[in-house]
Amino acid sequence: QIEDVLVGFIQVEKEDEEKIDKVETKLIKNLKWAAKKNDTNNIILHSFAHLSLSKADPEITKLIFDNAERRLENTGYKTWQTPFGYFLDLDLKAPGKSLARVFKEF
Repeated sequence: QIEDVLVGFIQVEKEDEEKIDKVETKLIKNLKWAAKKNDTNNIILHSFAHLSLSKADPEITKLIFDNAERRLENTGYKTWQTPFGYFLDLDLKAPGKSLARVFKEF
């Protein structure tokens, strides 16, 4: 069980394959922003390929996740990745704060 954590439901799209570095940097920036707004240094990266019909190659998605996790850990965040490519049962509780649930698209 992990508490006081930011969970990023993340989908990498096909067009992101042409700009991996830019997407990775924006992902990290947005995760850090949301973590700060929710007073946590704990971040879970969850691949959620149901946000768009456009899907990147799974190897590209995994590369972006691995690089983002490494970069976040290098700046003091504790991170986890949910098993990649699996269906999972998740039990989530989000506080009633206005920034507890945020949608970002880039």
